[in-house]
Amino acid sequence: MNDLRFAVRSLLKTPGFSIVAVLTLALGIGANTAIVSLMNDLFLRGLPFERPADIVRVYGEAKERNLSQLPFSVPRFTHFRESDATEQVFTEFAADAGAGFALTGLGDAVRVIGARVTANYFPLLGVAPVRGRQFRADEEADANVAMVTEAFWRNRLAGEPDVLGRSITLDGVPHTIVGVLSGLPVTWWGPNAEVFTTQPFNSPGLSRETMMRGVSFMRGIGRLKPGVSIEQALAAMQTVQESYRAARPDNADNTWAPAIVTAAEDTVGDLRPAFLTLLVAVGCVLLIACSNVANLLLARFSSRRREIAVRVALGADRRSVIRLFLAESLLVSVVAGLVGLLLAVWTLEAVPALASDNLPLAPDARLEPAVLFFTLGLALLTGFAMGVYPAMQSSRTDVVDGLKDGGRAMAGSPGQQHLRRVLLGVQVGLSLVLLVGAALLIASFVRLQEQPAGFRHDHTWLGLVNLPAASYPDSAARERFTNSLLAELSIAPGIEAVAGGQGLPLTGSDSRSPYSRAEGDVIPMTKRPLGLTRSITPGYLKTFAIPLLAGRNFDERDRGDTPLVVIISEKGAKSLFPNEDPLGRRLYFGTQNGTGELCEIVGVVGDVRSSSLAQENEVEFYRPLPQRNFPFLQIAVRTSGDPAAATSTVRAVLQRLDPNVPINQPTTMDAVVAGSLGQQRLMMSLLGAFAGLALLLAVVGIYSLVAYSVGQRTPEIGIRLALGATPRDVLALMIGQGMKPILVGLAAGLVAALALGHLIAAQLYDISARDPFTLLAAALALGIVALVACWLPARRAAKVDPMIALRAE
Repeated sequence: MNDLRFAVRSLLKTPGFSIVAVLTLALGIGANTAIVSLMNDLFLRGLPFERPADIVRVYGEAKERNLSQLPFSVPRFTHFRESDATEQVFTEFAADAGAGFALTGLGDAVRVIGARVTANYFPLLGVAPVRGRQFRADEEADANVAMVTEAFWRNRLAGEPDVLGRSITLDGVPHTIVGVLSGLPVTWWGPNAEVFTTQPFNSPGLSRETMMRGVSFMRGIGRLKPGVSIEQALAAMQTVQESYRAARPDNADNTWAPAIVTAAEDTVGDLRPAFLTLLVAVGCVLLIACSNVANLLLARFSSRRREIAVRVALGADRRSVIRLFLAESLLVSVVAGLVGLLLAVWTLEAVPALASDNLPLAPDARLEPAVLFFTLGLALLTGFAMGVYPAMQSSRTDVVDGLKDGGRAMAGSPGQQHLRRVLLGVQVGLSLVLLVGAALLIASFVRLQEQPAGFRHDHTWLGLVNLPAASYPDSAARERFTNSLLAELSIAPGIEAVAGGQGLPLTGSDSRSPYSRAEGDVIPMTKRPLGLTRSITPGYLKTFAIPLLAGRNFDERDRGDTPLVVIISEKGAKSLFPNEDPLGRRLYFGTQNGTGELCEIVGVVGDVRSSSLAQENEVEFYRPLPQRNFPFLQIAVRTSGDPAAATSTVRAVLQRLDPNVPINQPTTMDAVVAGSLGQQRLMMSLLGAFAGLALLLAVVGIYSLVAYSVGQRTPEIGIRLALGATPRDVLALMIGQGMKPILVGLAAGLVAALALGHLIAAQLYDISARDPFTLLAAALALGIVALVACWLPARRAAKVDPMIALRAE
């Protein structure tokens, strides 16, 4: 306790050192705490289900066609659930199908998000309603019942106590609320899920016959039996797949191989490599901060050699001196840990708001006890690691030499000076690694932004409407509504073009259909590739400025009762009909009639980055909306002014046509394009911030070391000047000695950046992780900054008055 009290008094006497050391460490500890907390939320904490490690997602895959994470069709899921082999490895097998519902009768019509699920879905997860009951097995096929979230109950139903048995109208059909759910994780359902119903085997817009041919739209989940491994479950699923292939030899999904991933893996997708990169980055920041403070401690303890000598002369042993200095180091790190926690809390409040569209994070992310213990342990370990060597070195003070006034001994031993230079080189090398990573991500992001999307996205408004089956039971009814809506919008003031579609670019509502050339050798249904397929109205190409390269656009000739036609993308045409004219050729689409619908190619259009700006679509098809439509419609409106103002225009037209049809997700195409780059932007911003932080810490470390060296060598500099050295000679000497460890650090940093390039390679677009220009530019930039940091204190040394310096000696 005496040592601790002395450490407090000592740090209070030197507020400059204390503040710099605490803030330096706090930045490193806070960054590590924030990233570890996010990783804990995403990867470590687990889903809040009963025994979440036993829950798995079951998909299909066809590696020979580069297809993965394929959902279940109705016949395939039914076959799997009823199989004896499935019962041997799973206690329960269930499915969900994401859905949006038009909610009416509670004021203005709105769209609510949720899913259609099998009756055993929530029991499988171990999620029990806080009010009411689960779905019953007899309600799975055709009962109009619903379970709502607690947020839905409180916000939309004002927390009515008699919510159970209450009727709500979804898609024009009354549904009875039988249960209220609470605490549903964002990582599993997303942030906006509110309503769950049964009837998962009904997909609006698809006939029963079409669905039974293998159209896939459901996600399968299973709970492993105790002692059953994923490998054993996969072997059982392969057996079931073989029997399904024999039972339905013509179905499009009968050649898919089963694939199983844990529920935890399924929720985080491909985020793990990105967060591993961030973890390495914050680790580098902490190492830089530690080396910086260790340098400061070496300088601080070395300057107290006389104090140490006095203690030893009065009977103190070396152990007590080390303990005294370690108390000071640990005190600095603990205070820094507390400040770092505050920084981490602020970061955790900001990141979910900034990255809600790109990371499956709950809006109320908080520090878990495990993370708090991590921070405490990190602070203590940091304090011990950075303080133990300076304390041991400084405790070896020679009593006689230390009791002398002044003297060059105050500068520290040659070993200490060498260590300070090594630590400086480490800081520079780690800073360069982060700068290279940030520079690569920035260059990648810029190239991705500049990549031509193939369509115009400025001044364009988007919205989605659902067409309830109760009001729009067939394709003809949906076609009449679409025509009326687009006709009224086309004459509205400020609107230059309008289009409807199902699957607009970069919106994530992609649909893929099996296809084959109709001439020559027709590919069997079970081996056909899947092509990105969009249903559009004639105004689509004009609204998005997609060039028509050959043939014609859709027009009034292309109705639901006329011959089927299709427009193909340029790359699709070159892939399917190399060195041939594709116009007039015919293709099979979909699974209808066992062979697909026969469509004639009437046009060729330019290629569009439809799924991702970083991904080229080799084959893309456009179908007339009357010939292929579903009970939802995406609306695109190009305006002469602010596109956001189109929301009120579209809402007014919808109110006249059908007040029970709400607008969902009104946005602009610019926002959609920006959102598609959200994950890349987030990674670039975070790594850029860490690189900037590392650069700041490195500059502080360089300046501190050179400035300290100048201060300790002031008498030497005075002697040099008195003996004839010029200020220029002194400047060159100090800069040269300061830059030596920096140049070594830059060389080591370049080698480390090359070695660690694989960590970031998968996150780059159109640039190599070993791009020589980026590597050299980052090294040159850091070298220039380091040179300036050396020059400032060296310049001050060159201006030393020899007489004043000699008097100090």
